[in-house]
Amino acid sequence: MNLTLQIVLFGLIAAGAVFLGGGLVALRREWPKRIQEYLLALGAGFLLSLVIIDLIPEAIEGIGGIAPLWILIGFSALHFAEHTFVRHLHFGEETHKVGVVSSVASHSAFWGMFIHSFFDGLSISAGLQYNYALGVMIFFGILLHKFPEGLTIASIMLAADQPRKNVLWASGGIALGTMLGIVSIFFLNNVDGNITGYAFAFSAGAGMYVGASDLIPEINRSENRITPVIVFVGMVLFYASSLMVNKALGL
Repeated sequence: MNLTLQIVLFGLIAAGAVFLGGGLVALRREWPKRIQEYLLALGAGFLLSLVIIDLIPEAIEGIGGIAPLWILIGFSALHFAEHTFVRHLHFGEETHKVGVVSSVASHSAFWGMFIHSFFDGLSISAGLQYNYALGVMIFFGILLHKFPEGLTIASIMLAADQPRKNVLWASGGIALGTMLGIVSIFFLNNVDGNITGYAFAFSAGAGMYVGASDLIPEINRSENRITPVIVFVGMVLFYASSLMVNKALGL
């Protein structure tokens, strides 16, 4: 098997892990409330770790001192949109048919994770092309968080009361982001640091808002004492896979 096919195969495996995670959440007809809370808590921890460990440092590296301003713009834009154009909804016996978070928050989470997923694919593809052994290590490190990435986006979409077909589309979209990153390396000589820096900064602010303002308050309302612990599990899960990737890259 030639290298190009191997790279595509690695990409399909990573993308498939995202879709599998999202599909498991979406295809079950009804999830017990406690399981929904656990999935949401896992997603909150994972998303906040993604923002703090990956998106913010990448934004600062890409655009320097202006990155915090764009992070604030991303945070403020989502806050304004949620509280001006959409109604913020919560768990509760009287509202169990409606969403926990707004549709704006769910779409913001999707685009932030889509951008991140694109660069995951880019990292796998570049690593395999320029140092095969290194690329394999990068692939396994990234694969560790692909399945929970699918769980995360699917849980957020369901919490926003999105139809299950939209949950599947969102999982598939993030999987597609990985594949776009995989194949883009064949066509791009480089990726403009400014463009990606602005994208990462805005996504970091929006993702921070979704995690800290939408998801964590809902988790804190839960009377289940295990749920907050699951938030830390999500954080550790992302951090561990991030450490593995950084080690593979020699960072």
